[in-house]
Amino acid sequence: MKSTSLEIIEILKKAGHEAYWAGGCVRDMLLGIEPKDFDIVTSAKPEETEALLEHTIPIGKEFGVILAIKNGHHFEIATFRSDSGYSDGRRPDAVEFTNAKEDALRRDFTINAMFYDPTTDKILDYVNGQKDLDEKLVRFIGEPEKRIKEDHLRILRAVRFKNVYDMQYHPDTYQAIKKHVHLIKNISSERVGAEFNKMIMDTTTPSQSFEELFEIGALELLIPELCKLKGLAQPLEYHHEGDVWDHSKMALDSLTNEDADPDPLPEEPASLELKWATLLHDVGKYDTFKSEGERIRYDGHQDVGAEIASKILKRLKFSKKSIDKVSWLIKHHMMVVPLFEMPDDRKRHWFLHPWFPELLELYRADALGIKPTDLSAYEGLKKLYRHEIATLRLMPKQLLSGEDIMKIMKEKPGKRIGEIILDIRQKQLSGEITTKKDALAYISKTLKN
Repeated sequence: MKSTSLEIIEILKKAGHEAYWAGGCVRDMLLGIEPKDFDIVTSAKPEETEALLEHTIPIGKEFGVILAIKNGHHFEIATFRSDSGYSDGRRPDAVEFTNAKEDALRRDFTINAMFYDPTTDKILDYVNGQKDLDEKLVRFIGEPEKRIKEDHLRILRAVRFKNVYDMQYHPDTYQAIKKHVHLIKNISSERVGAEFNKMIMDTTTPSQSFEELFEIGALELLIPELCKLKGLAQPLEYHHEGDVWDHSKMALDSLTNEDADPDPLPEEPASLELKWATLLHDVGKYDTFKSEGERIRYDGHQDVGAEIASKILKRLKFSKKSIDKVSWLIKHHMMVVPLFEMPDDRKRHWFLHPWFPELLELYRADALGIKPTDLSAYEGLKKLYRHEIATLRLMPKQLLSGEDIMKIMKEKPGKRIGEIILDIRQKQLSGEITTKKDALAYISKTLKN
């Protein structure tokens, strides 16, 4: 990607235009981080960019933005511009094509407004972005309140950049964020959700972002259900770490910090859904809190929490698949230990579920959020799971595919189809089903019931 973006810059420069890498990729390079994307700014007008490059898409041509596709990579190429008015708190009402300095001055933070010419190894910094990077300062360019009113999402972006890059706020930036935090109510749910996802995925201590969102009043406006965990008591004989909020933050951070299991069941790093499930796994405790009897209890909090989490993620416009997974993980996070006492066929039923490795990882994170920590049950169940799965891999091949079952039952893909596949596999293990004919008969019986 990097070499291809350099090719594009060389094409634009050979045609007599200025062209630079811009924004986040420059910031990341200066921090010693490999950039994920290489955005390009240029003096070329959109029509000139289109004429010079073979494959382009006018994704924001009215704002001077062209998407270029080259060697299988995508690059946003923007013409230098200045903006005029932001009546919707997101997009400029009008743009005027201008020069590099004016383009830098209309951006959000100093650390995001530097340009770099890879052909001459020259940095263009009109806003003292390098100085702020050295001093680890998140600072709005120009008048902070004006920057926020132009695009309200910049409030959440400030929190994210500060925590992802382990920085500090410039005092004027922080005061403006606190003063105008109410404006985040006007941001679309999709943009809020996307920003939360970046906070939760791009740092080793995502809880700090949520702590700061609470402090500035943003969390109360966006996820008030989480705020109820602040100050919510826990039984002291089992929890020395603090309240439910403290416990949830510690559990979330354990997925990415030094407490991470060096030999976890999920082969990939913690997924977005697992992280959300961990953050929200106890969100039902406020509504189920009881201090009657011997100790504090939250009976049924996993079921209540699954429903609350589903509502939160629907509000943030998550996909149905992600919502279902997060809800399932939360709903079942209390059944991990009881697995030890289950009959073998029930154990296998759970072990065969595609989300079980992440359920066990949620249990581990939950345990690490408790002081004192006890991981003996987790280690024992992980060992048992790996032994059973090794055995299950020797089982006969799947008799019917999901597509076969959907055709027979005349149903669309969904949870019910997955449940039938698991049931058939379980009955294969127990010897109740041995042939495709047996499987078809089972489905016929299921239809009748």
